[in-house]
Amino acid sequence: MEFDYNDYKINILDTPGHQDFAEDTYRTLTAVDSVIIVVDGAKGVETQTRKLMEVCRMRNTPVIIFVNKMDREAKDPFDLLDELEEELIINVRPLTWPIESGPRFKGVYNLYEHKLNLFQPSKQVVTEKVEVDINTEELDNQIGAPLAEKLRGELELVDGVYPEFNVEEYLKGEMAPVFFGSALNNFGVQELLDTFVEIAPSPRPTKTEEREVEPDEPKFTGFVFKITANIDPNHRSCIAFCKICSGKFSRNTPYYHVRHDKTMRFSSPTQFMAQRKTTVDEAWAGDIIGLPDNGTFKIGDTLTEGEKLHFRGIPSFSPEMFKYIENADPMKQKQLAKGIDQLMDEGVAQLFINQFNGRKIIGTVGQLQFEVIQYRLENEYNAKCRWEPISLYKACWVESDDPEELEAFKKRKYQYMAKDREGRDVFLADSNYVLQMAQMDFKHIKFHFTSEF
Repeated sequence: MEFDYNDYKINILDTPGHQDFAEDTYRTLTAVDSVIIVVDGAKGVETQTRKLMEVCRMRNTPVIIFVNKMDREAKDPFDLLDELEEELIINVRPLTWPIESGPRFKGVYNLYEHKLNLFQPSKQVVTEKVEVDINTEELDNQIGAPLAEKLRGELELVDGVYPEFNVEEYLKGEMAPVFFGSALNNFGVQELLDTFVEIAPSPRPTKTEEREVEPDEPKFTGFVFKITANIDPNHRSCIAFCKICSGKFSRNTPYYHVRHDKTMRFSSPTQFMAQRKTTVDEAWAGDIIGLPDNGTFKIGDTLTEGEKLHFRGIPSFSPEMFKYIENADPMKQKQLAKGIDQLMDEGVAQLFINQFNGRKIIGTVGQLQFEVIQYRLENEYNAKCRWEPISLYKACWVESDDPEELEAFKKRKYQYMAKDREGRDVFLADSNYVLQMAQMDFKHIKFHFTSEF
């Protein structure tokens, strides 16, 4: 979704919180310039948060942390900060500080603006800020003497223990400012947004295989990082989400599709605000636009004004769970095939064709994806599938500079060989031992556990 705030335009990309959809999260992170990580005040850092942070570290993406649900019982703020530093391996600096939590939650003190924000539970009203000198009796009058004394002690400790906030370190991805609040009650969110528009980077340069693309270049470039089918269930439409990396995108202008080596026009590019979508006539570097897709796009595709560029860093991970997919209703073969094709284009899972028996194998990162595929095939494509178990350890893409050795490997492992949708060779190892033996026996074959789209 995109919206205007204080003369700035903000594009927000939400990522799934469930760990089975880590790959979707990873792809979305390739299109962002900075990240806001929301942490539950009671649960602290969760598994998916750690994975998300690993990706941010790989790309040196600036991170802001929002500790949520402070209106419920939460961990001690100092314990939370220690956990954030240890688990996410990043220096933290609180820019707001909570006064108690749960039913006793009184509000937060803004260390950045030296103002006190008092909490009143309301989803409609944004709480007022009170400018207060923490060393005077005014603070005692606002929150009571015992809490005021505790707050003064904690703020002194914060200033003594944590380094001064440094915007340069934040932009390098070495320091994360931390905010406390309650998103459901719209509390603490405004402070976060005000600081975000002040310190977060505007569109940054994007790396391609050929060169680095600067956002202020006059010519348009962009890449597709996500495809979603059936946003409107009444129309079998797909939308490809494109991040604009440089220049200006104009509606009905011909642009060059690098993979297909042909020009294309887009008559109805869209932008989103929650469920509402509007047609846009132009968009600029940093914007996200939705392009109607009738099977022409794949994740990672590049659009330019004629230059051949290939954006990188959108890999497909080796799946960890595998099942045969079979048609449960012979009358709906066509619908099933179309459904599988569109869902695989979205990157929900990966499809392999077993070369030994010609059967289709679906590979996913987690069990939930199988349930999502089955539900969406039934509800969106009116097709029924059934799953059959298959015992596999890992899928890895194989290639070699020695064609004879590759051919010998494929002959020896014939029943474990498959092709992916691009026609590349995939080795389906049924155990870690088999995989290690194959790597030892065939020294000139490269085994890849990620595949660039």
